[in-house]
Amino acid sequence: MAISLQSFFQERRTPFLFTLSLLLICFLILFFTDSLSLNPLVRKYSSLRSHFGTPSSSSSSSSPPPPAPSSSSFRPSSRLDLKPSSADSVLSHDLDFSNSSAANFSWKLCGGSLAVDFIPCLDNSKAIKALKSRRHMEHRERHCPSPSPRCLIPLPIGYKVPVPWPKSRDMIWYDNVPHPKLVEYKKDQHWVVKLDEYLNFPGGGTQFKDGVDHYIYFIQKALPDIKWGENIRVILDVGCGVASFGGYLLQKNVLTMSFAPKDEHEAQIQFALERGIPATLSVIGTQRLTFPDNAYDLIHCARCRVHWDADGGKPVLELNRILRPGGYFIWSATPVYRDDERDKNVWKAMVLLTKSMCWKVVQKTMDSSGVGLVIYQKPTLTSCYEERSKNDPPICHEKNKRNSSWYVPLTRCISQLPVDSKGNYYNWPSPWPERLTSRPPSLSVEPNSEEKFLEDTKHWSTIVSDVYRDNIGLNWSSIRNVLDMNAGYGGYANVGRTPCSIRKDGAIRLFNSVQISSFQFVLVVFSLLSSITYLTFNKLPHFRFAAALIDLPLWVMNVVPIDVPDTLSIVFDRGLIGLYHDWCESFNTYPRTYDLLHSSFLFTSLKRRCDVVVMVVEMDRILRPGGYVLIQDSMEVIKELGPIFYSLHLSVAVYDDQFLVGKKGFWRPTAPHTK
Repeated sequence: MAISLQSFFQERRTPFLFTLSLLLICFLILFFTDSLSLNPLVRKYSSLRSHFGTPSSSSSSSSPPPPAPSSSSFRPSSRLDLKPSSADSVLSHDLDFSNSSAANFSWKLCGGSLAVDFIPCLDNSKAIKALKSRRHMEHRERHCPSPSPRCLIPLPIGYKVPVPWPKSRDMIWYDNVPHPKLVEYKKDQHWVVKLDEYLNFPGGGTQFKDGVDHYIYFIQKALPDIKWGENIRVILDVGCGVASFGGYLLQKNVLTMSFAPKDEHEAQIQFALERGIPATLSVIGTQRLTFPDNAYDLIHCARCRVHWDADGGKPVLELNRILRPGGYFIWSATPVYRDDERDKNVWKAMVLLTKSMCWKVVQKTMDSSGVGLVIYQKPTLTSCYEERSKNDPPICHEKNKRNSSWYVPLTRCISQLPVDSKGNYYNWPSPWPERLTSRPPSLSVEPNSEEKFLEDTKHWSTIVSDVYRDNIGLNWSSIRNVLDMNAGYGGYANVGRTPCSIRKDGAIRLFNSVQISSFQFVLVVFSLLSSITYLTFNKLPHFRFAAALIDLPLWVMNVVPIDVPDTLSIVFDRGLIGLYHDWCESFNTYPRTYDLLHSSFLFTSLKRRCDVVVMVVEMDRILRPGGYVLIQDSMEVIKELGPIFYSLHLSVAVYDDQFLVGKKGFWRPTAPHTK
């Protein structure tokens, strides 16, 4: 459609075209001048790629993955050639893990009929049998064995390399998650359907009678203040089923933490993670969820089978703790829209409870399929609490204000609204994607916080763009689920999951990478200044220029260990997801659910109180065959870890004397099962 000259200038397209043309001219001169030469360090970075190999440009990511050998014919995977190939190699020449005594560990497979899906802290049958009560879902909570097991998890017969994203959202290999119970149990609701050698996910559900897309649109229509992917970025889906709600919201730039217990709805979280959808195993029982206070923009429950008014309302008070002030709780369940006696009683109890918590009903409606929902909003000010006729539930004591949720009992009190060091209430984070790089609201309570935050961002910008992205041999096209074991401010997820931005250190890194003449230097600086000026004065987010260049289709679970400074609130403020964990214990996930495990200087502190071998066994349990471990640490730690990973038949390499890179194959031990 034609546009007028006046409107063309009004929309400021001329400055954009001018700036873009100037950039193009400058970089053409830069790259076609004879004085250009790559820095030797860049050659070092890129040399490692050949050691792991890169996918052929002619291969199609949409084609079905090749099957793996059956469990009866497992054999050690052929080691990738990781030996230095030139004088410029970045691999350490003096490390030979095969000569270490640790490289000769004698591994055994875990035994029992449930070993294939074994989760140590959730499948501790001895501890579960000894429980005195199961009234509050105690049997679905963590009960970690001592000592932790050192056996390896077997592979399902016929296990294959997972279907790649985005195809995996709608179909996965049946042999990878061979659980037909949910297929039969929910066959009329279209949660999951078995079709030949695949499990298909049509996007149905108990409350999604017309499909997930229709349901998501129904919510948006019911309350237009909910703007998916803008003011609503991080969501918790309670009792998520197979996580189709979160899976379909990904296309709207919404990141959903789907969670459910490991219960009779067999493998629902395993289905979600195999599909490439963020999910974790958890239950609202007797303990807090492992999330910080005031984290989620919206919490959703569609027939999640949680008794919200139990124990004086402790479950819904826990939601109040983790819901951001001004955030929404969407409850889609029969008590909202049915009139039988039981549903009416549940609804009355919920009305009294939410009113006592100062939650406001902002919408209650029903769609054409007969499914209804109610949308509550958490208050942003304390005035309502002060105006209640009685202080019940009470406001939590000041000592409970600190974010602490690792093995902490649920409390029957209303968590305090967050304030900064000056006593001001937090503002809602900037709309996505600005919130990724803007100052997080929860940052102000920490001393020297902004300096630390900027330093962390700069640090990960450099490492990810200069090292991780292209230069250590990872096939990023095969990576969907990423676990950052020591997340800090979420800087790794920031750069790893989203496009690199135009950063303050961009020019420095550029001129370190190439040798240019003074004339070229002036041209590039001038073009960069022109771009920055244009982007600044036209009030465009500074990272959108790069968004058109690269965007990795992966998500990151950011884990903040319990023994390090608590930064998880900042991770959520940035529009990312994560949880607390103690890596001396097993992680709440099924085996074979992550493509990449990343840690930065985690083992240096952890080995003082944890068994390093047990930690490596846990990483092997979580990691998919074909997946990677990427560990940044001291050479002392690398020399200790390298032989253990080598004994597990991972292809192992060391880069730049601080990065341990390993790729897992399909090898499993042939030793008899342990008892």
